[in-house]
Amino acid sequence: MTNVIVRIADSAVVHNPAVLVTIVGSCVGIALRDPGAKIGALAHILLPSIVGSKNKDVPLKFADSAIEITVNEMIKKGCSKKRIEAKIAGGASMFEFSSSMKIGERNVEAVVNKLEEYNIPIVARDVGKNYGRTLEYHVETGVLHVKSALKEVLKI
Repeated sequence: MTNVIVRIADSAVVHNPAVLVTIVGSCVGIALRDPGAKIGALAHILLPSIVGSKNKDVPLKFADSAIEITVNEMIKKGCSKKRIEAKIAGGASMFEFSSSMKIGERNVEAVVNKLEEYNIPIVARDVGKNYGRTLEYHVETGVLHVKSALKEVLKI
């Protein structure tokens, strides 16, 4: 089985079997899957919205534009938007000094709002708290393994 590393402000769309891997803190990993087409995706977003951003050079950095780009890529590869489901993880508040910015919380909110706009159901989530997570999305089964130093592996 192929492991595909998804870096910050990036996404990958693959046909199964594959495992999509990323590490998130205040960022959010968005795992998307069309089980009928056997295609899955993982996007790693850093910020909530491209709207109002001065630097729009990397649209995969933002929740709204990354979801749009990734879903469109899935559709190009044969997915039906009606069958796509999502799992999300991350959005932590990693540092006390940054708690006033609430970037993790804002990222989660932006992801949820964009998925709702696209009528893509979020079937599982592990968000918030104060720790980072390693995500391994098994496209074939649709299981998202969420690992952290603070708790056992969560399979959602």
